[in-house]
Amino acid sequence: MNTLTLQWYDLGQQKTQNIHEHGPSKNHGTVRIGRDPLRCDIVLSHQTVSGLHIEIYFHAQQQRFFLRNLREQNPPLVDGRQLVQGEVALNDGSIIYLGQQELKVIAVSIPTASSVPTTILLPPQPSAANPQPVRPVVQPQPQAHLGNNLHPPTPPAQQPAVAPGHHHPPAPPVQQGVYGLKCPKCQRISSPESLQVGCPWCGTSLAAAISVLVAPNH
Repeated sequence: MNTLTLQWYDLGQQKTQNIHEHGPSKNHGTVRIGRDPLRCDIVLSHQTVSGLHIEIYFHAQQQRFFLRNLREQNPPLVDGRQLVQGEVALNDGSIIYLGQQELKVIAVSIPTASSVPTTILLPPQPSAANPQPVRPVVQPQPQAHLGNNLHPPTPPAQQPAVAPGHHHPPAPPVQQGVYGLKCPKCQRISSPESLQVGCPWCGTSLAAAISVLVAPNH
């Protein structure tokens, strides 16, 4: 069974979760991760994680696990690269940041067809009581010369040499912005410390506020 294993720390406790290709989930075919227990299969408690943040699924044709971003305003960071839209393949050892919550892929198991032993069928052997005579194989005589209408065989085309791969330097890590809480009433952005006291502008509770990523220059 195709399986990906995630590991993370939540409130100081180490947690591990296996994601299977056809495992049970709230959204068929994917495993969703975020802060909302009603919509997510893996629930995280960190305040910088969005209610519905990402989903992980197995691509049958490419035989790989992929991560898809579900929150453009709070994009995840996968192996040092920000994923605003679309999907990215996950590998053994990949590091994922949802806000300030870190998750690590500690194992990827994808059994291949070569792991199944091949069955070889042999033809029945002749009985020893009635051995069959072995007929000699007659080799054709080589041609002394080519006729006027015959042409020598065309030599096989030479395969072009494969150029060595080009190594590109790794891209510098993307500078991560600052996280804030968006008031559901006045739509203003407050610091995470305001979660317990409410919106400093209108006093509305920020328990249902949305975590947003604010650019470093703002």
